[in-house]
Amino acid sequence: MTCCSASSVPSSVALKHRLDHERTIAASHTLPDGSLQTDFIVPAMHCIGCIRTIERGLAELPGVNNARANLSTKRVTVQWHPQSDAPVNFLQSLADLGFEASLFDLEDVSSSARQSGRQLLICLAVAGFAAANVMLLSVSVWSGADAETEKLFQLISGLIAVPACLFAVRPFLTSALGALRNRRLNMDVPITLAVLMALGMSIHESLIGHHEAYFDASVTLLFFLLIGRYLDHMMRERAHSAIMQLSRLVPAGAVRLGADGAQSYVSLGDLSEGDEIMVAAGERIPVDARVIDGFSDLDRSLVTGESASVAAAPGLEIEAGVLNLSGPLTLQVTRGADKSFVAEVMSMMEAAEHSKSGYVRIADRAARIYAPVVHILAAVSFAGWMIATGGDWHTSIYVSIAVLIITCPCALGLAVPIAQVVAANRLYRSGVMVKDGAALEKLAEVDTAVFDKTGTLTLGTPHISSIEGGSDTDHALASLLAGLSSHPAAKAVARLKENRAGLLLSDVTEHAGFGLEAVWKANKIRLGRRDWVAGIAGSHGPSDDHQFSEVCFAVTGGDLVSFRLSDTMRADAPSTVAALRSAGLDLEILSGDAEKPVGSVAAALGITKAHSALQPADKVARIEDLQRSGRKVLYAGDGLNDAPALSAAHVSIAPASGSDVGRASSDLVFTGKSLGSVMVALSVARRTGTTVRQNFALAISYNCIAIPFAVLGYVTPLIAAIAMSASSIVVVANSLRLNLVKSGESVPVSATATPAQSDTQFEPPARTRREAAK
Repeated sequence: MTCCSASSVPSSVALKHRLDHERTIAASHTLPDGSLQTDFIVPAMHCIGCIRTIERGLAELPGVNNARANLSTKRVTVQWHPQSDAPVNFLQSLADLGFEASLFDLEDVSSSARQSGRQLLICLAVAGFAAANVMLLSVSVWSGADAETEKLFQLISGLIAVPACLFAVRPFLTSALGALRNRRLNMDVPITLAVLMALGMSIHESLIGHHEAYFDASVTLLFFLLIGRYLDHMMRERAHSAIMQLSRLVPAGAVRLGADGAQSYVSLGDLSEGDEIMVAAGERIPVDARVIDGFSDLDRSLVTGESASVAAAPGLEIEAGVLNLSGPLTLQVTRGADKSFVAEVMSMMEAAEHSKSGYVRIADRAARIYAPVVHILAAVSFAGWMIATGGDWHTSIYVSIAVLIITCPCALGLAVPIAQVVAANRLYRSGVMVKDGAALEKLAEVDTAVFDKTGTLTLGTPHISSIEGGSDTDHALASLLAGLSSHPAAKAVARLKENRAGLLLSDVTEHAGFGLEAVWKANKIRLGRRDWVAGIAGSHGPSDDHQFSEVCFAVTGGDLVSFRLSDTMRADAPSTVAALRSAGLDLEILSGDAEKPVGSVAAALGITKAHSALQPADKVARIEDLQRSGRKVLYAGDGLNDAPALSAAHVSIAPASGSDVGRASSDLVFTGKSLGSVMVALSVARRTGTTVRQNFALAISYNCIAIPFAVLGYVTPLIAAIAMSASSIVVVANSLRLNLVKSGESVPVSATATPAQSDTQFEPPARTRREAAK
């Protein structure tokens, strides 16, 4: 029996280990390089010492490329390659480090945060009740009570204070014991030590009949420590509220239509591409989908920032989170819940909170010396006061308690992450998603802004103004092939109303910077740049005088067809360019378009450096030339052909309307039609850099001023608790000031300025709202 029991233990442990490993893989995201990214919630993470322990411990595990802990969100992100020969159990590894953890789930995070806040509030209430009553008894003693009354009140004070302190100290004690069990120190170790030392002194003084028993000081000390911890918790939740608000916009499930027309309500996780769902008026779209039946009006302000409603009709692509205003719609799911627009936005915002910027590395280095220094300093203070006072251990302990409390590095640990979280939320409200918190630091450094033209300076919705050459079959083939690309110019060709019946294409390939290629009836066909398409054409077709933007098409050996395009400049492009110029940035345009259209845009915007007919490699070469000369380049582009340039720039931004590859390659993404988001992002980034430096200055100044006073005995433990809590609250409050940055402050030039337009290049849209939807 014993043998059986012993053998079952390792098997059950192995089974749990394997199940945890499989759950971790299932909850992970696959990165472009094939590695996995997994997020965990670690509620017991309280200081930069915890961050260092977690990151260093996880980084030593096999297959781990990077581990990043975020103090503000209590979240750990691990990038790793699964090891088939040695599967890693991250949950057990975190437990071995002294941190209970769970796989990240937004609802669990919200529930855990509420529970943590509730526990802190209960502890705070108990400590507050005890402090108020003990203080009343102390006032009576201080007022000159007789000896018997004094002893009675001390006894009652002890009966109130001791159980109250032992209960209310749990948030600090639990964390401290977990750290000590794993032979490490964290912020809560000195705090717990200080509280228990103060309580122990009070009990000792009371038992020996000393006139002064410090139960009031002990419980009040804990009360103020809990006030600081609770306010810190609440302010962090407030800073992190945007992601939670965004998650609540999407319904938990949807009504799915079966093959027989039966309706059933399913969770979002059960929806897959191709499923048909019904959305009633007044409901939000649960996943990215395409309208297949019904007409309605949509509120797309979440996606575009525009308040005007948009007409919905069959064929319209709709993003998750859009509000259906007026009529029922039948939709076909185009992307699952984990890949929807809202999921992508939330992923960007979450990624912004997990960066390893230069500022974070400074805070990490400070964490390495904090733990030993604070305990050594407290011990030296105790020894020094024992010598100075001739063995007065009472005073010496009180000084060391004050030193233990006042040296807490909470403010330093919060200096960077809280500013990044607040800045990311502020930009989200302005329609800008930050994919990497380090991007804000890099954006604040830029001195050169480089723009793509189509889809960035212009709306990227060109339309065909004329067609030169080709037969109806050529036009139909071009339209069919163009429908397979997300490039704005291709979309314009795809909108041609041609008869495509019987036309079948195979071997479709998109060549970045050139165009689309396919096979039709054993003949190669191309749609894209003139010089590339001309390589298979039998004739060069109409002459190219560089007066128009164009997309060309040809069948092998056939005539070259030219689709002449017109586009519309973004309404606030002139004001944004003027604002960037006044902010001290040099401006350039890098475009693959023809010389005349690019020159027309450059002239309208007052940009003197404009390069046309560039391939992706040419754009990268120009950006690298600028950066070799010492420039910090911001690149704004939207297409597949911009992806290399977006990656090569110091920092990059792309519109949400651009290609998936463009968004994936950029550091920031802006929604809506306003190019002013670029200036808003620059303004917030610069203010964030200033705020982080202010936070560091506040944290360092606090320690430089407070520690000497504590060591010299001028600070009581109670004052130390108030000062320590106040330092963290000041840093968080200073970061929250980023919410006060106004969009209007970023673009001083009127956003309604009328752009100078070329007669051949920029034409105002004449379609109505419902026509646009069709």
